[in-house]
Amino acid sequence: MRPARTLDRTTWTLTWRLLRGGGRHGHLGVGLSVAASALCTTLLFLCVGANLGFGERAAHTDWRTPATAELSRAVALQAVGTTFINGEPVTVIDIAVLPGKQAKAPAPPGMPRFPEPGEVWTSPALGNLPGRATTTGTLGRAALARPREKVAVVGYRADDPAMTTKRGTDPRRPGDIATPTPVADFTGRRTTDGIASQYQDLTKLATLLVIVPLLVLGASSARLSVSRRDSRLAMLRLVGAAPGRIAGLAAAEAALTGAAGALVGALGYATLLPLVAKVPVAGGSWYASDLWVGAPVLLAVLAGVVLMVTVSALAGLRQVVVGPLGVVRRSRAPRIKAVRALLFVAVLIGYWQISKDKGADINTVVYCCAAVFAALSVIGPWVVGVLGGLVAGLARRPTTLLAGRRLLDDPKSVWRAVSGLTLAGFVAGFFALFSIAGGSPWSSPDQLSLSVPKERVAAVRQQADARLKRAHIDATVGTNTDWVATGTGTGSERQVTATITDPARLDAARAALSGLVPGQYPITGTDIDWQSRQFDHDFHLSTLAVLGASFTIAIASTGITAASSVLDRRRAYGLLHLAGTPLRVLDAARRTESVLPGAVLAGGAVLIGLFCAAPLTFAGGTPHLDARGVTLLGACLALGFAGLAGASAASRPLLREVVRDAGPRPD
Repeated sequence: MRPARTLDRTTWTLTWRLLRGGGRHGHLGVGLSVAASALCTTLLFLCVGANLGFGERAAHTDWRTPATAELSRAVALQAVGTTFINGEPVTVIDIAVLPGKQAKAPAPPGMPRFPEPGEVWTSPALGNLPGRATTTGTLGRAALARPREKVAVVGYRADDPAMTTKRGTDPRRPGDIATPTPVADFTGRRTTDGIASQYQDLTKLATLLVIVPLLVLGASSARLSVSRRDSRLAMLRLVGAAPGRIAGLAAAEAALTGAAGALVGALGYATLLPLVAKVPVAGGSWYASDLWVGAPVLLAVLAGVVLMVTVSALAGLRQVVVGPLGVVRRSRAPRIKAVRALLFVAVLIGYWQISKDKGADINTVVYCCAAVFAALSVIGPWVVGVLGGLVAGLARRPTTLLAGRRLLDDPKSVWRAVSGLTLAGFVAGFFALFSIAGGSPWSSPDQLSLSVPKERVAAVRQQADARLKRAHIDATVGTNTDWVATGTGTGSERQVTATITDPARLDAARAALSGLVPGQYPITGTDIDWQSRQFDHDFHLSTLAVLGASFTIAIASTGITAASSVLDRRRAYGLLHLAGTPLRVLDAARRTESVLPGAVLAGGAVLIGLFCAAPLTFAGGTPHLDARGVTLLGACLALGFAGLAGASAASRPLLREVVRDAGPRPD
């Protein structure tokens, strides 16, 4: 048969009839494959959407980082500061049109026009800016990175002290402060450092740790009920079907089930999108449009899932085409070679050397982790086969003997059942060594600070005391040399402080002192490290999210594969039961062949995860498990094995039904 006709109308018609005529058990097997593809597709879309979402957020905040323009091209001055309300950051963008450039000054994002001096435009969640009596207008979506973000745009004259006084940057608060800068427009520039890049790096790593188990699940979806499929195709081969026709039937069946699962997964993604948009990350929730992948990416992911499932289905067809009689007779498959173990050790050694030298490079970490994931998938079936030989050789009970023979005879199928838990164990071990803690306050949380040149300390101190008294705020005004607020960066400043007696009046005091020093907002020591504290919080939430997704994939994969395995081996189960094997023995053997390799491989994967995280968490000492890491690791393993046992137990009624219906069948 010519290759061009492997997927002709005859192939599609025969495939459809075979799927329709598979009976109740055959339809259930197809449903399990569709479910696996759907779960894979939904989570793939969510992972892609999260990565694109951070890019969309960055695109909406680029304008806040002014890009310096030549004076001949500049039309305005732009500066950035950060104040706080109830502990939440408020980004303040100060802008002023240059003399004679009023006609050329563009409107900032989210605004209908350039603001006049004295005007204040705020985001819907902010309302009035502290120290300002009224708000001129409301900023639109284009100016905001997320819902309920607090942003203000303030208009000034170009000769106002706020636009002529230099503002010193603060390495503890990257992106919080920008000195008055001449700009030609408000496109801004993309920053490559700071907290935004840390979130993007974290998203890359989290995506890898989730997406690899997903790809394994998606590829495995085409291999569910592989024995039944291979037997059917082998019989067709024996009655004269050409190799091209056999490959076409396998590809067509996988493409149909993969496409159905991908479409269901896309609907699941669209359904979950409004709920996922409410998840707070980097200070708040998301605009749903930022998490939407768009039509091109949508089609690309759908096509990728179908292609992955189809290629996986075609893998392993050689025996069906070349030796169909052996497939029908269910002769033993060749043993998996030990060279896989040598390859795995080589990958670990290479990972250690590379990550130890370039541990701070996120791209290196991502590539190395991907290599370790691939190595785990390579060595997994070999470990299952070795374990099966040991169990079968040492067996003293029928249950153990049956489980050992199953592990030995079909290690790849068993690996597909426990691969999700193994990869989830690696993720749990990897994160167990990571411990990020936000910095401690630089000073008292109820003490506001302003950076003032030495020659102006007395005057500013007197003015601060007068402003607080007019606002009826009890406070002690003083000075110190602590590095809290940042001024011009010359190193000649002193800190004028106001210690507030009533913490509830802190925001009122902040508003009273705003504008006292041009270009500065009073801050507390707690305000300084708000970015690191927020990232610490989000890091632990993302850790739990990645672990939750990994173990959800693992449990779903185990449940789907366990049920499919029962359908795939219903003939063997039926014959064993007819021969006198009790149902409880068959069920116990089935549980053993899942739990035993799952425990061994997941335990080993945890150790490998610890091994891979060690060079990344090494910082002048020996990496160690703290109490949080031990608790997290223990909880993950307990939930993982509970889920594994539950997923395996869920297919017990199916086993009972298969055994009850045992008898001579055409297949």
